[in-house]
Amino acid sequence: MRLYDTARQEIVRFEVGKVVTMYTCGITPYDSTHLGHAATYLGYDVLQRRLRDLGHETRCVRNVTDVDDSILGKARELGVHYLDLAAAEIARFDNDMVTLETIRSYAEPRATSAIADIRGFIGMVLDEGYAYQAGGAVYFEVSKFPKFGTISNYTRDDMFAFAAERGGNVEDPHKRDPLDFVLWQPSLPDEPSWESLWGAGRPGWHIECSALCLRELGTTIDLHGGGSDLIFPHHECEAAQSEAATGEPLVRHWMHQAMVFMDGEKMSKSLGNLVFVSELVKEWDPRVIRLGVVSNHYRTSWEWNDALMPTNDERLRAWVAAGSGSAALDEVRSALDEDLDTPGAIEAIDRAAARGLGVSEAAALLGVDTSRTVAR
Repeated sequence: MRLYDTARQEIVRFEVGKVVTMYTCGITPYDSTHLGHAATYLGYDVLQRRLRDLGHETRCVRNVTDVDDSILGKARELGVHYLDLAAAEIARFDNDMVTLETIRSYAEPRATSAIADIRGFIGMVLDEGYAYQAGGAVYFEVSKFPKFGTISNYTRDDMFAFAAERGGNVEDPHKRDPLDFVLWQPSLPDEPSWESLWGAGRPGWHIECSALCLRELGTTIDLHGGGSDLIFPHHECEAAQSEAATGEPLVRHWMHQAMVFMDGEKMSKSLGNLVFVSELVKEWDPRVIRLGVVSNHYRTSWEWNDALMPTNDERLRAWVAAGSGSAALDEVRSALDEDLDTPGAIEAIDRAAARGLGVSEAAALLGVDTSRTVAR
């Protein structure tokens, strides 16, 4: 199998052993699962299906960020406890993932389950000389880490712009460098707080994934994923603090999912331009939604359009009508092995189904069960 590696900026051999360890950044549970989320998790779902088809065991950890600025702000706005908000949205997300028939995660740890691990991890970073205390917070000092920027390959100006846009608080007067990032911070009066050696407070955004990844999978993992909007600052900062603490590489292969757009803008909670999975399933078979998503290549941004569901409803019906069989299976395997080319895989199945050949085994590699009829 060959996959594009974000850090190396090229398609390279994905060389792994019998057990493949993967970590994908999960949701911040303050709103429903939209199609952008679905695209990310379906991409890694198809990857796991092909790896298992090749004889590997996959262990994919997907975290839940149940304490950070976004969820605390939303809970404050709604006048509810942040963990009550998280519980409701986690349940809805889990139901969406079951509905879309994704492979169950190896583990789904929550940030609040790892406060002790996080405090210990911050202590490691401080002990290695990569962090400092100021203004009641603990910051990672990027100037001490020469590899900072080698995952994103962004210029300093790009990193500054993305940090400012994505919660990096570049104006914080306590930082030695605007790109330094928070490991531990004081809590506001209405926010959750935990005791630490550096004062009462709560974790920064990036540190939870480092602590959870180390706890669940070990020092170095095979693949780390998430949306391309997480390349910087989240994944760049995560790798820096992890490698500073352990002295070992965090990730062998970085894989990122492109954004889904609607009305010319990235689909996001902040803009409100969302298509929710829970709404789509009221009208469409979940397999249609899956096909609509994976008909786009994971590295190519795409725009939602109203023809997507009807087109893939027709496709699913044709595949189901073609019946069981292994037609197109080798072509699908070859397509997935070349940078997870799901559009190429779908085209191969379409051709076989059009000839009346059974495509059930090939469709299963994309997570589509053709043994059931299509409702409606």
